[in-house]
Amino acid sequence: MKCATFATAIAAFVGISLGQADAEMISSFYTSTAPKDCRMVGKPSEYDGGATRVCPGRSGFVVLISEGDLRETVSVGRNRQTAAKEPAAQAWFGPFSSTAHTLEWRTADGNPFAIIQRWLIADNSEPDKDGRPATRSILAVTRLPPGAVCHVAYVDVTANPNANDLARQAADDVARDFTCGKDELKTIGQSGRTTAPAKR
Repeated sequence: MKCATFATAIAAFVGISLGQADAEMISSFYTSTAPKDCRMVGKPSEYDGGATRVCPGRSGFVVLISEGDLRETVSVGRNRQTAAKEPAAQAWFGPFSSTAHTLEWRTADGNPFAIIQRWLIADNSEPDKDGRPATRSILAVTRLPPGAVCHVAYVDVTANPNANDLARQAADDVARDFTCGKDELKTIGQSGRTTAPAKR
Protein backbone atom coordinates (compact mmCIF):
# COMPACT_ATOMS: atom_id res chain seq x y z
CA MET A 1 0.00 0.00 0.00
CA LYS A 2 2.85 2.37 0.84
CA CYS A 3 4.53 1.62 -2.49
CA ALA A 4 1.31 2.36 -4.35
CA THR A 5 0.84 5.60 -2.44
CA PHE A 6 4.43 6.64 -3.18
CA ALA A 7 4.04 5.84 -6.89
CA THR A 8 0.84 7.85 -7.01
CA ALA A 9 2.56 10.82 -5.38
CA ILE A 10 5.44 10.63 -7.88
CA ALA A 11 3.01 10.48 -10.80
CA ALA A 12 1.14 13.50 -9.47
CA PHE A 13 4.37 15.44 -9.05
CA VAL A 14 5.53 14.58 -12.56
CA GLY A 15 2.13 15.64 -13.92
CA ILE A 16 2.37 18.99 -12.15
CA SER A 17 5.91 19.53 -13.41
CA LEU A 18 4.93 18.77 -16.98
CA GLY A 19 1.94 21.09 -16.70
CA GLN A 20 4.14 23.89 -15.45
CA ALA A 21 6.65 23.27 -18.23
CA ASP A 22 3.88 23.52 -20.83
CA ALA A 23 2.42 26.72 -19.37
CA GLU A 24 3.17 29.99 -21.13
CA MET A 25 5.12 32.69 -19.41
CA ILE A 26 3.15 35.84 -20.21
CA SER A 27 4.75 39.15 -19.33
CA SER A 28 4.94 42.80 -20.32
CA PHE A 29 7.76 44.87 -21.77
CA TYR A 30 7.73 48.58 -22.49
CA THR A 31 9.15 50.72 -25.27
CA SER A 32 8.98 54.42 -26.06
CA THR A 33 7.27 56.05 -29.03
CA ALA A 34 8.37 59.57 -28.09
CA PRO A 35 9.68 61.50 -31.11
CA LYS A 36 13.16 61.72 -29.55
CA ASP A 37 13.36 57.91 -29.48
CA CYS A 38 12.12 57.39 -33.05
CA ARG A 39 13.24 58.11 -36.59
CA MET A 40 11.26 60.73 -38.47
CA VAL A 41 10.26 59.78 -42.00
CA GLY A 42 9.81 62.53 -44.57
CA LYS A 43 8.96 66.11 -43.75
CA PRO A 44 6.02 67.36 -41.64
CA SER A 45 3.01 68.36 -43.69
CA GLU A 46 2.77 72.10 -44.35
CA TYR A 47 -1.00 71.78 -44.11
CA ASP A 48 -1.47 70.30 -40.66
CA GLY A 49 2.00 69.60 -39.27
CA GLY A 50 1.42 65.86 -39.61
CA ALA A 51 4.46 63.59 -39.68
CA THR A 52 5.42 59.92 -39.68
CA ARG A 53 7.93 58.29 -37.37
CA VAL A 54 9.32 54.78 -37.00
CA CYS A 55 10.06 53.58 -33.47
CA PRO A 56 11.96 50.51 -32.26
CA GLY A 57 9.78 47.77 -30.81
CA ARG A 58 10.36 44.24 -29.52
CA SER A 59 11.70 41.11 -31.20
CA GLY A 60 12.47 42.78 -34.49
CA PHE A 61 9.18 44.67 -34.80
CA VAL A 62 9.00 48.39 -35.49
CA VAL A 63 6.15 50.76 -34.65
CA LEU A 64 4.86 53.08 -37.34
CA ILE A 65 3.07 56.22 -36.11
CA SER A 66 1.52 58.53 -38.67
CA GLU A 67 -0.24 61.81 -37.98
CA GLY A 68 -2.52 63.75 -40.28
CA ASP A 69 -5.24 66.30 -39.62
CA LEU A 70 -4.46 66.04 -35.86
CA ARG A 71 -5.25 62.31 -35.81
CA GLU A 72 -2.77 59.49 -35.33
CA THR A 73 -2.61 55.89 -36.49
CA VAL A 74 -0.34 53.25 -34.98
CA SER A 75 0.76 50.05 -36.69
CA VAL A 76 3.41 47.38 -36.21
CA GLY A 77 5.45 45.32 -38.66
CA ARG A 78 8.85 43.88 -39.39
CA ASN A 79 9.64 47.10 -41.24
CA ARG A 80 8.01 50.39 -42.15
CA GLN A 81 6.59 49.06 -45.41
CA THR A 82 4.83 46.03 -43.92
CA ALA A 83 3.49 48.07 -41.00
CA ALA A 84 1.98 50.59 -43.43
CA LYS A 85 -0.02 47.82 -45.14
CA GLU A 86 -1.66 46.51 -41.95
CA PRO A 87 -5.30 47.34 -41.06
CA ALA A 88 -4.08 49.22 -37.98
CA ALA A 89 -2.36 51.75 -40.23
CA GLN A 90 -5.79 52.80 -41.48
CA ALA A 91 -7.58 52.80 -38.10
CA TRP A 92 -8.21 56.33 -36.82
CA PHE A 93 -10.73 57.97 -34.51
CA GLY A 94 -13.19 60.60 -35.71
CA PRO A 95 -12.29 63.26 -33.11
CA PHE A 96 -8.77 64.64 -32.87
CA SER A 97 -6.56 62.04 -31.23
CA SER A 98 -3.00 61.25 -30.23
CA THR A 99 -1.20 58.54 -28.31
CA ALA A 100 0.80 58.46 -25.11
CA HIS A 101 4.49 57.67 -25.59
CA THR A 102 4.68 54.37 -23.68
CA LEU A 103 3.84 51.16 -25.51
CA GLU A 104 3.20 47.95 -23.56
CA TRP A 105 4.06 44.69 -25.30
CA ARG A 106 2.36 41.52 -24.11
CA THR A 107 4.58 38.52 -24.76
CA ALA A 108 4.25 34.75 -24.40
CA ASP A 109 7.59 33.10 -23.70
CA GLY A 110 9.23 36.28 -24.97
CA ASN A 111 7.27 36.46 -28.23
CA PRO A 112 5.07 39.57 -28.63
CA PHE A 113 1.44 38.91 -29.52
CA ALA A 114 -0.28 42.23 -28.66
CA ILE A 115 0.39 45.84 -27.76
CA ILE A 116 -1.52 48.12 -25.41
CA GLN A 117 -1.39 51.88 -25.81
CA ARG A 118 -3.18 54.81 -24.25
CA TRP A 119 -5.01 57.07 -26.69
CA LEU A 120 -6.02 60.65 -25.90
CA ILE A 121 -9.23 61.52 -27.72
CA ALA A 122 -10.89 64.93 -27.92
CA ASP A 123 -14.43 65.03 -26.53
CA ASN A 124 -16.10 67.70 -28.63
CA SER A 125 -19.31 67.50 -26.61
CA GLU A 126 -17.64 68.73 -23.42
CA PRO A 127 -15.34 71.76 -23.80
CA ASP A 128 -12.97 72.70 -21.02
CA LYS A 129 -12.88 76.10 -19.30
CA ASP A 130 -11.01 77.59 -22.27
CA GLY A 131 -13.58 76.33 -24.75
CA ARG A 132 -11.36 73.58 -26.11
CA PRO A 133 -12.51 69.94 -26.28
CA ALA A 134 -11.82 67.95 -23.14
CA THR A 135 -9.48 64.99 -23.51
CA ARG A 136 -10.62 61.45 -22.73
CA SER A 137 -8.41 58.37 -22.44
CA ILE A 138 -8.85 54.85 -23.68
CA LEU A 139 -6.55 51.86 -23.86
CA ALA A 140 -6.44 50.20 -27.27
CA VAL A 141 -5.39 46.55 -27.56
CA THR A 142 -3.85 45.66 -30.92
CA ARG A 143 -3.04 42.14 -32.11
CA LEU A 144 0.33 41.35 -33.73
CA PRO A 145 1.55 38.82 -36.34
CA PRO A 146 1.28 36.05 -37.26
CA GLY A 147 -1.85 37.33 -38.94
CA ALA A 148 -2.95 40.90 -39.49
CA VAL A 149 -2.33 43.82 -37.13
CA CYS A 150 -5.54 45.50 -35.97
CA HIS A 151 -7.39 46.85 -32.95
CA VAL A 152 -9.20 44.10 -31.05
CA ALA A 153 -10.47 45.80 -27.87
CA TYR A 154 -10.91 49.15 -26.13
CA VAL A 155 -11.04 49.97 -22.43
CA ASP A 156 -12.33 53.34 -21.22
CA VAL A 157 -9.86 54.58 -18.62
CA THR A 158 -12.24 56.91 -16.78
CA ALA A 159 -15.04 54.35 -16.51
CA ASN A 160 -12.75 51.54 -15.31
CA PRO A 161 -10.37 52.10 -12.39
CA ASN A 162 -8.67 48.78 -13.26
CA ALA A 163 -8.32 49.67 -16.95
CA ASN A 164 -4.74 48.41 -17.25
CA ASP A 165 -5.65 44.99 -15.86
CA LEU A 166 -8.67 44.75 -18.16
CA ALA A 167 -6.58 45.63 -21.20
CA ARG A 168 -3.95 43.01 -20.35
CA GLN A 169 -6.64 40.40 -19.85
CA ALA A 170 -8.20 41.30 -23.20
CA ALA A 171 -4.81 41.03 -24.88
CA ASP A 172 -4.15 37.64 -23.32
CA ASP A 173 -7.61 36.19 -23.97
CA VAL A 174 -8.67 37.77 -27.27
CA ALA A 175 -5.78 39.03 -29.40
CA ARG A 176 -4.25 35.83 -30.78
CA ASP A 177 -7.53 34.28 -31.90
CA PHE A 178 -8.99 37.53 -33.27
CA THR A 179 -9.55 37.67 -37.04
CA CYS A 180 -9.16 41.20 -38.38
CA GLY A 181 -12.01 42.29 -40.61
CA LYS A 182 -14.24 39.46 -39.41
CA ASP A 183 -14.46 39.42 -35.64
CA GLU A 184 -16.23 42.20 -33.78
CA LEU A 185 -14.04 44.65 -31.91
CA LYS A 186 -14.78 44.45 -28.19
CA THR A 187 -15.41 47.06 -25.52
CA ILE A 188 -14.05 45.65 -22.26
CA GLY A 189 -15.41 46.64 -18.85
CA GLN A 190 -17.73 49.58 -18.41
CA SER A 191 -18.46 51.59 -21.55
CA GLY A 192 -17.56 55.26 -21.52
CA ARG A 193 -17.73 58.29 -23.76
CA THR A 194 -14.58 57.38 -25.67
CA THR A 195 -14.93 53.71 -26.60
CA ALA A 196 -16.42 54.17 -30.06
CA PRO A 197 -14.49 52.02 -32.57
CA ALA A 198 -11.82 53.58 -34.72
CA LYS A 199 -12.74 54.36 -38.31
CA ARG A 200 -11.25 52.33 -41.19
